[in-house]
Amino acid sequence: MSVSDPIGDMLTRIRNATMVGHSIVAMPSSKMKVAIAKILKEEGYIADYQVVDGQVSGSKVLRLRLKYVGERRERKPVITGLERVSRPGRRVYTGKADIPWVLSGMGVAILSTPKGVMTGQRARQLGVGGEVLCKVW
Repeated sequence: MSVSDPIGDMLTRIRNATMVGHSIVAMPSSKMKVAIAKILKEEGYIADYQVVDGQVSGSKVLRLRLKYVGERRERKPVITGLERVSRPGRRVYTGKADIPWVLSGMGVAILSTPKGVMTGQRARQLGVGGEVLCKVW
């Protein structure tokens, strides 16, 4: 089955898994999704990720281990919100001066720039703009 917005699908899978308390979420893998997962791990939003061979021949599966805080009954997900900004129907680009702040710096904007996929803060440091993929807080 083909998905018209694979990044939106990834974010929805993560959102749904955190709402019901799953510890692992799996999805079809791509270079962009792995880059986003790497940023989520570096920023402390997920515990770990790995790319494994799927059951269908030749397909790769991206598995994310979600992160929670608190004890068993009171545990809350580290990711409290995910928002897809640039969609296939409406691409959102930003210059280096207009990179959005997420919750006054408490969250992270993930951008696709000419120098690769990175956080908004890193893009400000490098002085590049790009496509705003999503916001995470």
